[in-house]
Amino acid sequence: MSGSSQTTPRSNAQESNVQPPAPAHPKSWLTRRVEESPAAYKFFLGLASTLGYTSAKQTTGRHAFSLYEQVCASAPDVDPAFWKDSCHLPPTFQSWFTVTNLHIWLLTVRLRALPSPEGQNSVQALLDHFFLDVEDRIRAVLQPKEIPLIPYTFYTPFYVNPNDGRVPVSRDPTDPTQPPQEDVTAKADPPAQAEKPTYKSGLRARAPDRLVNKQMKIFKEQWAGLGIAFDLALIQGDAELAAAAWRNLLGARGAGGIALPEQGEDEAAKFRRSVNLVGGEVVDVSKMDVNKEEGIDDGSGVHDFPPSQSEKYIAYPEVMQDIVTYIRRELVRLDALTDEELMEGGIDRIKFGKVRA
Repeated sequence: MSGSSQTTPRSNAQESNVQPPAPAHPKSWLTRRVEESPAAYKFFLGLASTLGYTSAKQTTGRHAFSLYEQVCASAPDVDPAFWKDSCHLPPTFQSWFTVTNLHIWLLTVRLRALPSPEGQNSVQALLDHFFLDVEDRIRAVLQPKEIPLIPYTFYTPFYVNPNDGRVPVSRDPTDPTQPPQEDVTAKADPPAQAEKPTYKSGLRARAPDRLVNKQMKIFKEQWAGLGIAFDLALIQGDAELAAAAWRNLLGARGAGGIALPEQGEDEAAKFRRSVNLVGGEVVDVSKMDVNKEEGIDDGSGVHDFPPSQSEKYIAYPEVMQDIVTYIRRELVRLDALTDEELMEGGIDRIKFGKVRA
């Protein structure tokens, strides 16, 4: 699975990248009419029932959206310091997907315990919302508009879209494998209505659907891989759970050994990343030069620490222990919720907390 490299502390421009509250939308004529007229309200409810909008499956789907938006998709922003500083995940969409995917799995474990068919419907609806949001965000990265579109759920400062011209990707100046960063002026996210920010004109072409579909296929494989790995680890014990976290959340850094600094050696030549041999772009493993692929930077930020930063591996056992403890604690907390609290109660009781609580 994909991991990430170290990031620097965010700049003041990035830390100020917080969304202003969205303006309230004016009520439509139909909404005002329904609210003012009891007869119209009764007719509207009858029509909605006839069309199936009040069915159990539809109700479950709407609740699943709230669970996704307010519980899972917002989880990376609850504890960004842990994921970015302790786990060394860069502010990329891949990092956001990885952390969100973990919390999708955590909530899915609890939803699977619901009675049938509510459990199956809830899990499916949660995944539907997840991948609708993922596709929406992928398109925002691959085919940015002159004025960025509002996402399926919300903007998040957890990752940076490098193509929207607003905020530059942060860079670790101590990492010799990273290229110099361009001098780009950070802009507010999202752009204010009164402003007309400047965007690079060459970034507005539509990305081919085949490229979007290819990325969706890769992310669906990552979702399935993480789910299978953690399902198995949940049964086999904490050691396997830590290994699953290392592979799926920490990029399997150091899988081929830890490179130590040597005098007079070029660190860039020591670049190495973990390569998935199943799924994604791999069609025939026998035709793949794994050693060569491990030395190619795919731009994802998934690579081993350079020799000069090898001391960062010392903290990895503690980081994996923190993740395992967090997973166990959150699963116990979710299990303590009744089915009614999970599906009919307030969202605040379901929300995830910080990793190092």
